[in-house]
Amino acid sequence: MTGSGQLHAPPVASDAAAGRTVAQTGAQLMAAFPARGVDPSWPSTCDDSSAVLARVLAAPFSLENPNSQRIRRTGVLAVLGWLAGFPGGNWQQRWQASGAEAAGDWRDLFVGESVGRSRNAPGEPAPHLSIGLMVLICADVIRPGLNWLLRFAPARRALAPEMARTRDSTAFAALNRACTEAHLESQTRQQALTRIAVIMAVKGGPVSAVRVGDCVELLATVTSIGTGTQTNARSPLFYQLLRQHGVLGEDAPAALEMFSGNGQSTCEQLIDRYKIKCLPVRDVLVDYLRERQLAMDFSSLQRTAYLLGKLFWADLEAHQPGIDSLKFSREVAASWKKRVMTRARTSTSANGEQIQRTSARLDGRSVFSAVRAFYLDLAEWADDDPARWGEWAVRCPVSATDVSHKKDRLARKSRTDQRTRERLPVLPALISWVQTERALTSDLLAAGTRTVAGELFTAAGQTLRRTAMKTETTSRVWAEDPDGGPRRDLTFGEHRGFWTWAMVEVLRHTGIRIEELGELSHHSLIQYRLPDTGELVPLLQIAPSKTDAERILVISPELADVLSQIVSRIRAGQPHVPPVVSYDKNERVYNPPLPLLFQWRRRLDHRAVSEGALRQYLDHALEELGIKDGGGTPMRYTFHDFRRIFITDAIMHGMPPHIAQLVAGHRDINTTMGYKAVYPEEVINGHREFIARRRALRPSQEYRTPTDAEWAEFIGHFEHRKVSVGDCGRSYDTPCIHEHSCLRCPLLRPDPTARPRLAQIRDNLIDRIAEAESHRWLGEAEGLKVSLAGARAKLAEMDQITERRTTTQLGMPTFTQAAGRTNINPPDPRIGP
Repeated sequence: MTGSGQLHAPPVASDAAAGRTVAQTGAQLMAAFPARGVDPSWPSTCDDSSAVLARVLAAPFSLENPNSQRIRRTGVLAVLGWLAGFPGGNWQQRWQASGAEAAGDWRDLFVGESVGRSRNAPGEPAPHLSIGLMVLICADVIRPGLNWLLRFAPARRALAPEMARTRDSTAFAALNRACTEAHLESQTRQQALTRIAVIMAVKGGPVSAVRVGDCVELLATVTSIGTGTQTNARSPLFYQLLRQHGVLGEDAPAALEMFSGNGQSTCEQLIDRYKIKCLPVRDVLVDYLRERQLAMDFSSLQRTAYLLGKLFWADLEAHQPGIDSLKFSREVAASWKKRVMTRARTSTSANGEQIQRTSARLDGRSVFSAVRAFYLDLAEWADDDPARWGEWAVRCPVSATDVSHKKDRLARKSRTDQRTRERLPVLPALISWVQTERALTSDLLAAGTRTVAGELFTAAGQTLRRTAMKTETTSRVWAEDPDGGPRRDLTFGEHRGFWTWAMVEVLRHTGIRIEELGELSHHSLIQYRLPDTGELVPLLQIAPSKTDAERILVISPELADVLSQIVSRIRAGQPHVPPVVSYDKNERVYNPPLPLLFQWRRRLDHRAVSEGALRQYLDHALEELGIKDGGGTPMRYTFHDFRRIFITDAIMHGMPPHIAQLVAGHRDINTTMGYKAVYPEEVINGHREFIARRRALRPSQEYRTPTDAEWAEFIGHFEHRKVSVGDCGRSYDTPCIHEHSCLRCPLLRPDPTARPRLAQIRDNLIDRIAEAESHRWLGEAEGLKVSLAGARAKLAEMDQITERRTTTQLGMPTFTQAAGRTNINPPDPRIGP
């Protein structure tokens, strides 16, 4: 913004990772944060058996319980004695040579009951073997493989507590405190701490030695071996614990999910997903995308690849096997155009049968436009580079008429207008419901939080009992109806109620796109100081999205209240809004951490409220309202409906269309008017207002009451139009341009009742022409012939008027005429007479 005014942005958290301005793909991040390798040798694995035994039987490995200490000593001796029989220069090499990690259960490799079998249960592995191996792992004598340690549960069952006791008690105590402050459930806490202990066991060193790449490698291994029955096996909670503890460094990515971003596909990958058989055509499609890549975003590039690769060429190859040229017959082109305008879908019926349904493709013209642009671009490029593009410059199978979108635009405009007219009256009911639901869920959660588990509480007119959970560390509040019914998650209910309300309010007050809503951050809230009065005007800065142009909206008092409550919620008493990582589905990358407004806290980290979650919240609100659309089906809002409603409502209440264009962020005002729904009464009122404005601009004396003389003169003018064979149709207060030669004048409106007189005039003209010719009055005869032609034309016009006015009497049929018919066929005895 220019001028002497000042723009001020709110303070934000100083996060080192937030300083990144370029989003990185998962491969780039993995290259920047590699995992540690496993050294072939280190001091503790090179000790002899006596030194190892002396160390693991002393503090901090020793136990106070004599029986437990004896079992531990037996297990260590058994494992060391077993490993001593394998080749290797240290215990790590002997462990790898034993083949234990390749076996299903390494304890089955032991031979002899006295060494590896339990006396009480013959055939069962002795428990001291697992204990002995765990002690050696915690003592850093053996570093097992990551894959094996994650698969073999007995080896890691007590790994975290033992690592906390023997290797890094201070760090594990701090991690436990962080879990307690976050109200993590015991199972979730144990899984996160075990993951950290596994990294320490495999890579060696204390907690402070863990690196970002180690965490990524562990989660990738968990994914590769499967999750089994664990529902949160891929949870990155252990990474958040380490990052919060400061172990991973200031430059560590804010979320482990950033490593899973594959980034944007290449042009080759976009085309190869459609398995095009003709390699020359495949190559030219790839080259075409590469040429267009710089002029469009990734979503548009992917859309172009889909239209050209699948809907155009892959469809041709499926129906025309062996096709290898962009030049094909008009018959082939016509059949392809017919196919592309329809969409085939397969559904499963109730009895399991596959049902094929065909419907019209609403964006069929877009396919034609993409193909025509493809052919025309190749022809233009061939002129500049004939060697590269010349052979592909052929006749385009799509004509200019095929890409005419006028009819489709009108149909789409009609559908969207009807959709807006249906949903605009429902918006007040939706607003009222989300406000009520937000207050209701907030009251229920507050009352449930104050209530002891198992006790009743009453809030918002409802009486519930707080459910007693198995673990007291959970942060969620559950309640149930005393009379029976399913449990209710009051914490999630309040979360859904608040963000549904926030989403509806922001969308209806701003008309922004859903991707712009997800990108609203604390940076977006700015204020402008007016240079003359010094007044502060709150503004909302919308980041560039679809049109790659930012815009600024004035924040209304209602919107300011909504935004202030959002900021207060996500701050949670902290001085700054926490930065979070979000995924850009259009560009296929994770964005750098930003202080987004639509975020929520999940355990230790903050996450962006996803578009899918907002979609579910909005559907839930409409389902609870129970409103039907014009077809009798449950009404469904899209996020873009709020945008159309906002523009329609703004223009209807006096906002000029060109201002609405700037607010909506459209390049073309016709796009803005396309969003604007038209109402019939609006057209009538607008026309009346136009007439009133036009009258206000014209001289007032033109609208005065006429005098009697003026009125008599006006009526007299029409009386003077009457002639013997009809009426004169000249304009008011204009002279006759034919000097009253009415038969020659095209403005004469003949009266069919005066036909006899006109026929008499015609006959008289014939006689006068004969007389003039007999006396050689040739000039007189020529003028009379023109009048005769006019008389005959007027007679023909009279006959046409008479024919149009003739009424054909069809008569009124009686009941006898209509129903008095005899059925000659005998009645069917099965159906009666």
